[in-house]
Amino acid sequence: MIRTSLTPRTNWQQQFESLGFSYHSIDGLYWDERYAYRFTAEQIDTLEQASLDLHQMSLQAVEHVVKHGMQEKFAIPPAFWSQVEDSWRAKEFSLYGRFDLSWDGNGAPKMLEYNADTPTGLVESSVAQWYWLQDVHPDADQFNSLHEKLIEQWKKFPGLGLLHFACAGGNEEDEGNLSYLRDTAIQAGFATKQCAIESLGWDEDEGVFVDDADSRIDNLFKLYPWEWLCREDFANHLLKRPMRIIEPAWKMILSNKAILPILWELFPNHPNLLPAYFDAWRISGNHVKKPLYSREGENISIYANGEVMHTGGDYGAEGFIYQAYAPQPKFDDGITPAYTSIGAWIVGDEPAGIGIREDETLITKNTSRFIPHYFVE
Repeated sequence: MIRTSLTPRTNWQQQFESLGFSYHSIDGLYWDERYAYRFTAEQIDTLEQASLDLHQMSLQAVEHVVKHGMQEKFAIPPAFWSQVEDSWRAKEFSLYGRFDLSWDGNGAPKMLEYNADTPTGLVESSVAQWYWLQDVHPDADQFNSLHEKLIEQWKKFPGLGLLHFACAGGNEEDEGNLSYLRDTAIQAGFATKQCAIESLGWDEDEGVFVDDADSRIDNLFKLYPWEWLCREDFANHLLKRPMRIIEPAWKMILSNKAILPILWELFPNHPNLLPAYFDAWRISGNHVKKPLYSREGENISIYANGEVMHTGGDYGAEGFIYQAYAPQPKFDDGITPAYTSIGAWIVGDEPAGIGIREDETLITKNTSRFIPHYFVE
């Protein structure tokens, strides 16, 4: 795994905007092709196998949580416990997820967390870096089968009728990811409609959710976290199971950082896992304190080598877990030093590629730069 320096293409902004990747320069610099990461085929095999193993272990952890009635540890509202269990027992359809890994190309990749409910970064991981590869390294390959696998996974969705797509209105990045996922569903043969989640309403007479045109919603893909959804004013209507929701309710377990101590309990000393606990006193040495629901690097505390790093945010009231510290690898060319995180994608139950993020700090945030990758035999 080598970080290489490159000269950016002259027309990349126009190319990406034509592909729907309009938020390529949020906060001034997001997509960054001044660099690329080069892997060997063997390293890609390692990432693929680690993703597969971690996903299968995570599913076993969900089964363990449901079987032993441990949903309280995940700060899931009690009213939704039975819905989560029923969703899991029914094996309700799941589309995708993304592991965040710490790895420098040597040894075993370490799982930091599983973004299994509302992961973003799809457009850049799937489409943008593939177009970059064709222009910059056409003779190389890339760990990237996201587009094809998303289409094939949609074909397994059992819902009939119109498929609605919703996210919070006014968020360009979320709307871009949602539009891309909607496009893959269209290519899989679905009729679709995209709208802001704020525009959805409840028809009391019919007992159904409706969109901004008062059309019934039977199937909803929501790029909106379950932990927010089940605390909205209309949340009690969700208990009536009026529609199919993607991602399903059982993802409330899989996407929660409480899954990390469960994984360590079930698979102690697994090479892809880090020690993790619910109680601070059980962990010693360098470690990270994480809220159960934290997103985009908020409210994280790193205790390492006698120093403490905190990030602000709105999370923490739901509780914390404590995970051993696995520092992100640092790459430094003397111009733009960066700590690197690898996002490993899962579609259905299969590994589907990676996306790489860089930041000047040890904590990856929503504005951390996206760097393309390639590999050679």
